[in-house]
Amino acid sequence: MKFALTVNGKARTVEAPGDKPLLWVLREELALSGPKFGCGQGLCGACTVLLDGEAVRSCSTPLSAVGKAKVTTIEGVGATAVGQRLRAAWVDLDVPQCGYCQAGQIMSAASLLAANPRPDDAAIDAAMSGNLCRCGTYHRIRAAIHQAAAGGTRRAARDGETGHAG
Repeated sequence: MKFALTVNGKARTVEAPGDKPLLWVLREELALSGPKFGCGQGLCGACTVLLDGEAVRSCSTPLSAVGKAKVTTIEGVGATAVGQRLRAAWVDLDVPQCGYCQAGQIMSAASLLAANPRPDDAAIDAAMSGNLCRCGTYHRIRAAIHQAAAGGTRRAARDGETGHAG
């Protein structure tokens, strides 16, 4: 069956069964390797993408359920202001350890910040509760989300204080 999708702002057409998980359509049909296979049951969050800005688990979302929703993956989230701030904060705070879960973490964080630009710890913990990190970088993830919400990076703040650039 043919499906028309909008992925990372681009119109795409794929031919696949309607019950094929979106994760495998993205990875196999569209060569987007950012969303990762973790558990295959929507429990770990490694496969998280955005559908019209809402974080969903692509491993348990059938292609037929996408409809006209716009799909955003980690490859496309950097085109958004929230995605750019998250990326900068992730780098600034050295969030990733092994990195496997980080695309899903950033996608859930992007959905959170789009809905709640100034989340407190409880809101962050609730929004991120479906994303597992085997390396245990949860404190750095939370700090990076707060930093992205504040709109800057520690490095930028330090540079502003000292008058130095870069």
